[in-house]
Amino acid sequence: MAKLVQTLALLTILLPAAAVAQAPQAAVTAPVPPAALRAPYEPQLIRLSEIIGALHYLRTLCEGPEGGAWRREMQALLDAEAAGGERRERLVQAFNRGYGGFEQTHRTCAPAARLATRRYVAEARRLVAEITSRYGN
Repeated sequence: MAKLVQTLALLTILLPAAAVAQAPQAAVTAPVPPAALRAPYEPQLIRLSEIIGALHYLRTLCEGPEGGAWRREMQALLDAEAAGGERRERLVQAFNRGYGGFEQTHRTCAPAARLATRRYVAEARRLVAEITSRYGN
């Protein structure tokens, strides 16, 4: 859990630098195990992974200064929370879903892409604050 809090703290540093792209799309969630077998913050991590994937694509599209920073943040999240197995797969699928959703609809850094980025950054900030305040030590 301490590693997750560290990872989320690093993520909050990147969020202010990423503000730009389009309204969030409805998420298709990956199957999750019964509640007794997963962390209570699992749904938030899945959504955060999806947002990181979308931001990775959008910042690449809009030539953000941080380059592959979102991919590195996703790797840090995986290292902290899911060394392997089904959980890792769910987080990776969510990242890919976020990336692929925007890859299919945005080819240029249009105002819609910038708006989506701003909205995703705001949602990611909210999720990070919620996870760390509720579940952090």
